[in-house]
Amino acid sequence: MTDPDPRRPTFDIERYLNIRSAYGASFAPDGTLAFLMDTTGVPQVWTLDAPGSWPEQHTFYDERVTFVSWSPERSELVFGMDEGGDERQQLFVLTPGTGAIRELTATPEAKHRWGGWSHDGERLAFTSNRRDEAVFDVYVQGREEHGDDARLVTEGDGWLTLGGWSPDDSRLLVTQAYSNFDQDVSVVDVETGERRLLTAHEGTVRYQSASWGPDGEHVYLVTDHGDADTLYLARIDLSSGELSPVAVEGDLDVPENRNSPDGDWEVDGVAVDHDSRRMAFSRNVDGYTDLTVGELTAPGRLDPFPTPDLPRGTAGGVSFDGDGDRFALSASAAADNTNVHVIDAKTGETERWTKAATAGIPRDTFVAPELVHYPTFDGREIPAYFSVPDVEGQSPVIVDIHGGPESQRRPSFSATKQYFINHGYAVFEPNVRGSTGYGKAYTHLDDVESRMDSVKDIEAGVEWLHDHPAVDPDRIVAMGGSYGGFMVLAALTEYPELWAAGVDIVGIASFVTFLENTGDWRRKLREAEYGSLEDDREFLEGISPINNIERIETPLFVLHGANDPRVPVSEAHQIVESARGQGVPVRELVFDDEGHGFSKLDNRIEAYSEIVDFLDEHV
Repeated sequence: MTDPDPRRPTFDIERYLNIRSAYGASFAPDGTLAFLMDTTGVPQVWTLDAPGSWPEQHTFYDERVTFVSWSPERSELVFGMDEGGDERQQLFVLTPGTGAIRELTATPEAKHRWGGWSHDGERLAFTSNRRDEAVFDVYVQGREEHGDDARLVTEGDGWLTLGGWSPDDSRLLVTQAYSNFDQDVSVVDVETGERRLLTAHEGTVRYQSASWGPDGEHVYLVTDHGDADTLYLARIDLSSGELSPVAVEGDLDVPENRNSPDGDWEVDGVAVDHDSRRMAFSRNVDGYTDLTVGELTAPGRLDPFPTPDLPRGTAGGVSFDGDGDRFALSASAAADNTNVHVIDAKTGETERWTKAATAGIPRDTFVAPELVHYPTFDGREIPAYFSVPDVEGQSPVIVDIHGGPESQRRPSFSATKQYFINHGYAVFEPNVRGSTGYGKAYTHLDDVESRMDSVKDIEAGVEWLHDHPAVDPDRIVAMGGSYGGFMVLAALTEYPELWAAGVDIVGIASFVTFLENTGDWRRKLREAEYGSLEDDREFLEGISPINNIERIETPLFVLHGANDPRVPVSEAHQIVESARGQGVPVRELVFDDEGHGFSKLDNRIEAYSEIVDFLDEHV
């Protein structure tokens, strides 16, 4: 790699991996803030009484805690946890005052997706695939009940998630996903289990982030209903069934198309406080979060408050306090690690409550990217983030490809990226066709038969890098995880001459074996994107890197978790065996206590130390 400036301090990978994150906040009735923080190496439950005060840790597991949610009425909270990355989340209730923890779900063979507390704090809701591994049903359980005491409210026939309880606790909002771009929203009667569909439609329409309105007679959500290309904020009138956009207007100047079916950017999500009638929603503007906060002065009108002063990056996870005067959210920027901020809803005044440590690494050494656009094979412009180290001469480049594929690389903090930049690598993060955040049409450009067009976008990005004066064109690395791992393997086999090395993390080697072996609960969702085994097997075989491995010329490092329920570890084993047969240098690293990614600090340190060693050897 390029030698860093000797005047600039450098730190090893273990130091960077000890940079902490605080996120996922929830307010208690008395204003205490609970959140997750990974100070111990895996996310655990912590609380704070005031901004910047010393936090108190409440869970001490070796496994990751996945979320935390305070009861609206008592000093107790629910948290989720899986085992070894298997994603079979179980629910627990914690009483911080005594330290007591009780199991709620106690069904380790099933997944449980949190659906929220009832407003009186007596019951909780979740969806689970207890009855049938391939489908999720809706359950309600008393706060003191356990395991099989949970009551099955309604059976599902697919992927169900919950949007919370109605203001009178008589109904639940249920979203059913057929694919990442096609959903339905229903209202379920908690006592009878009767479901009323709110979003009957033809074709594919997105209905996401559904939330109850303050009066229980309207539902707010984001949608592209009506042939819109981007998601906008809308309401459904339950009495008439009519769906209409929410008008954002008032005394403050509002940017044009802040919320419109004709908007240029996607609305990410919405949060509503029932008592105060306050609402927050965010737009994804070229990857950056643009947050709007206001008050519902009528069911279809939001009067905005002053915009909160947040770091320019990404933010989400809004949680209002008991009276709706404040809300907490998690905010991150490319050069600022993730912390919990609390915002005065009416004034926009913002205060950072948590102080997640940077492992003694000065914040001013973190590098923010430049947003660039490069031309690809069909004349489109592909957005990308490009971070360049402060060094003399040309740098090696890591082309870091996101997973999904219906996902997006956004300008949030990454400790590993900052490590590579600190040690002389440039990092290039493209959002190739198929990425979310740029409208429905852009996301569908890589569907099924167009899959390899997204790999052509990677090739075009490398050609753009070749013309950049800061780049050494002979030292370009492909790195990616999950679907990004497929993109790495496809790039190495389709354009072998472009690469100095490749790093595949929990990636797909064969779409056929992946779809055959992935969890029953997600196969239909993935076939909607990639193509089906029944109809598209020959095509899927043809684009799978395992079947083109004879083209590989560059060193390859493959990392995986043995408990991965999404991309089975067999994908790693087969690509390693086949690549070794081609005579290229290959490394393999599998963690027995991880799943789809690496959550434990010791494992992350080992994984990225090995990646650094691999790149030092070959790049």
